[in-house]
Amino acid sequence: MKKNSLLLVLFIILFQGCKQDDECNQSCFTPPEAFYFEIVDKESGENLFTNGTFDANDIKITDTLNDNDSVEFSFISENNINLIQIGSIGWKTEIVNLRIYISENPIFNFYIDAERIEDCCSHTDYNEITLTDSEFELDSQTGIYKILVE
Repeated sequence: MKKNSLLLVLFIILFQGCKQDDECNQSCFTPPEAFYFEIVDKESGENLFTNGTFDANDIKITDTLNDNDSVEFSFISENNINLIQIGSIGWKTEIVNLRIYISENPIFNFYIDAERIEDCCSHTDYNEITLTDSEFELDSQTGIYKILVE
């Protein structure tokens, strides 16, 4: 019986010593949000890729703060949704100023000041997001920026 009591005391001491260094109950990871853009005709509201005005192969995105380096993006054409998706921003603390072109024509600028917070629940804070050189509407439900082109 004395041996069982000693083992019980050792187990209690052992498990009390296994605390995390921080105050988090569990670690978690939240990736940065992707940015979505729909390019539409200002008058009709038609998607300009869907109606054939623009071709997805003519999209070019550069970072003007980083020697106009090309920026990775995806074009979502599934079910004729035709959206530009930029998911490469916010994985680290950074400031980017993107210039989006279609057929060598500048469409809009997109400035982001992102701060990556690495703690028990890593996430990205966006200190500033600015879209210039085009009229736009932001759908707060979907997070899609609707770029209005004349």
